Amino acid sequence: MDLERGGAGAGRYSTPEKKKDSWRTALTLAYQSLGVVYGDLSTSPLYVYKNTFAEDIEHSETNEEIYGVLSFVFWTLTLVPLLKYVLIVLRADDNGEGGTFALYSLLCRHARVGFLPNGQLADEELSTYKKMDGGGAAPPTGADTAASRVKRLLEKHHVLQRLLLLLALIGTCMVIGDGVLTPAISVFSAVSGLELSMSEEQHKYVEVPVACLILVALFALQHYGTHRVGFLFAPIVITWLLCISVIGVYNIFHWNPHVYQALSPYYMYKFLKKTQRGGWMSLGGILLCITGSEAMFADLGHFSQLSIQIAFTSVVYPSLILAYMGQAAYLSRHHIIESDYRIGFYVSVPEQIRWPVLGIAILAAVVGSQAVITGTFSIIKQCSALSCFPRVKIVHTSSKVHGQIYIPEINWMLMILCLAVTVGFRDTKRLGNASGLAVIAVMLVTTCLMSLVIVLCWHRSIFLAVCFILFFGAIEALYFSASLIKFLEGAWVPIALSIIFMVIMCVWHYGTLKKYEFDIQNKVSIDWLLGLGPNLGIVRVRGIGLIHTELVSGIPAIFSHFVTNLPAFHQVLVFLCIKSVPVAYVRPEERFLVGRIGPKEYRVYRCIARYGYHDVHKDDLEFEKDLVCSIAEFIRSGISHPSGTAERSEKVDNRMAVVGAGIRLCEEDADPEDAAGPSGSKEIQSTVTARKKKVRFVVPESSDMDSSVREELQELMEAREAGMAFIMGHSDVRAKSGSGLIKRLVIDVGYDFLRRNCRGPAFAVSIPHASTLEVGMVYNV
Repeated sequence: MDLERGGAGAGRYSTPEKKKDSWRTALTLAYQSLGVVYGDLSTSPLYVYKNTFAEDIEHSETNEEIYGVLSFVFWTLTLVPLLKYVLIVLRADDNGEGGTFALYSLLCRHARVGFLPNGQLADEELSTYKKMDGGGAAPPTGADTAASRVKRLLEKHHVLQRLLLLLALIGTCMVIGDGVLTPAISVFSAVSGLELSMSEEQHKYVEVPVACLILVALFALQHYGTHRVGFLFAPIVITWLLCISVIGVYNIFHWNPHVYQALSPYYMYKFLKKTQRGGWMSLGGILLCITGSEAMFADLGHFSQLSIQIAFTSVVYPSLILAYMGQAAYLSRHHIIESDYRIGFYVSVPEQIRWPVLGIAILAAVVGSQAVITGTFSIIKQCSALSCFPRVKIVHTSSKVHGQIYIPEINWMLMILCLAVTVGFRDTKRLGNASGLAVIAVMLVTTCLMSLVIVLCWHRSIFLAVCFILFFGAIEALYFSASLIKFLEGAWVPIALSIIFMVIMCVWHYGTLKKYEFDIQNKVSIDWLLGLGPNLGIVRVRGIGLIHTELVSGIPAIFSHFVTNLPAFHQVLVFLCIKSVPVAYVRPEERFLVGRIGPKEYRVYRCIARYGYHDVHKDDLEFEKDLVCSIAEFIRSGISHPSGTAERSEKVDNRMAVVGAGIRLCEEDADPEDAAGPSGSKEIQSTVTARKKKVRFVVPESSDMDSSVREELQELMEAREAGMAFIMGHSDVRAKSGSGLIKRLVIDVGYDFLRRNCRGPAFAVSIPHASTLEVGMVYNV
């Protein structure tokens, strides 16, 4: 079977390289984005007015309250989603990817403040690393003093680097909290339409069970993926937006054609002047009109900047404005409400179409919740890739649509928490308080990170960055304060969830960092390896020994345990490091860095496999083939040290080469005489013919190889035919004696618990146990 060295995924969302969109492509993606990006935002009219008038303000006959709320909703939608996200933040993409970690990775690369300990200068040569981000202009020569000053400040003070990481983690934790709260409030608000067909005493016993049943079904179906029903998402959301638009227009013309006057910002002033403290507290309900706005940026990698802009400005934004105006027009003519819970969305829907609208609303709420859950899976995958979250099982539910993943542990945890807050709160008021705080906290984090991106990545003036953070930060801080004041009325939930996830992330990151520092301090010198001789002091048997290590240079201490305790070792040894780099994607041809440890006759190599935080890790068989091909190409190309001399220093040990496509590996169950290579190519075949699996390398026709290269490739093929063994260290990390109480709790209790209950390395998940060897070692950090 010929090895195809293609990309990580395939399908409409799989290509990390963004091409210029034709209008037809942009419009198609805009249509698709309506079902993926805007489900949450489009269902916000279900609960905004209901939460706003919950108890802080009253709906009086002067209409100053309803007009003021409508004015706030209009200007909030205009300034935050439209101006901030659509026109500004979407430009800050990381090679087409968006979200909190995309902004953070941009800052890490431009200011060199990365938190990944095994970074290399070679990583900066990646094409996705060097690419100009966000559409910013190149820095003017000798004149970019603002960016250089901020860069020096960040690089000099480690406290600022930790604060930057902490800020990114806070945003991530709030996104996870939103993954718990958004499905709860969306589904609960959608089924609240049942309240109009029964008494208040009856509906409260029906709403919660129905909402819980829908939520259980939603989470239970996650492992099937959305690719089978994903084509329905966009029509559902479009139908919903059409419904609320038509209902809005009907209510405007039927009840109050002059409601458009409330769009004037003067009504915001009148609102706050009359309601004072109650009006300020009601802002916690108004901010729910922008819930889901962050998804435009977070889901950027699945679509394109232009398609998301088209969808929002031409469809979503007008529909939402019409919906809110229609509700306000209805309420401006209905001041006597039978009970407080009837001020919701459904009361403004004509009775003749109320049941069909209820059904569409439930479907739209499910679609919006699905997008939030998938987004939560995605950001946890990013955190795990960047060593900020324990390793979890990641299942790719679609081979065609990139980014559709399922994480079993996180899914069931989200379901339990979602059901808990639904049953515990039982009303949209407290659910809205909790959801609003999570939403606005993520937006504040984005605003802070964007101000740094404007200076460091776009090379604009500090004055412009200060104006950005003051303008949008002031708006968001106002809403944040209104949400925080309701701490005891539900807003404590996202804070509690964020603290729990923050502790998990910080403990895991700290333990991983200390473990790596121990490896660095205790690595074995190359002179020790050279002193063992070509046979490493032991018997070399046929096969490839793959030694997993976190080090990108030097020999791990655990290797000395192998040599000391094992009577034999493989004829080809490969020190494999699978590491993450602060970019979204790594091109397949730039994936592997290969080098040689010791002279050629030692047959010891180092291979570093680099992955971006959005890359898909291949299965073990495909990964093995790519790995062997990269080593074979390294041997064929002759990229080695002069005259094959041994590496005698760490500086020389760091000399590695990027190995791309060249040699192809063919494996098949056939006799040697039956296997013919492709025309225009040469073959090197193994002399071992008594095996079921036959391995051959197909090299370019123009390749001229001397006898030593051919001999080395021959030996690599025979080793591949004999099989590959994965050798990993089973580490027991402990705080060293004399450590403080906090460090002992973090390492001996927290990190040890997480390490024992998390998954193994990604590449080793599906490796047969018979091919795996683990050797224990105690790490005293």
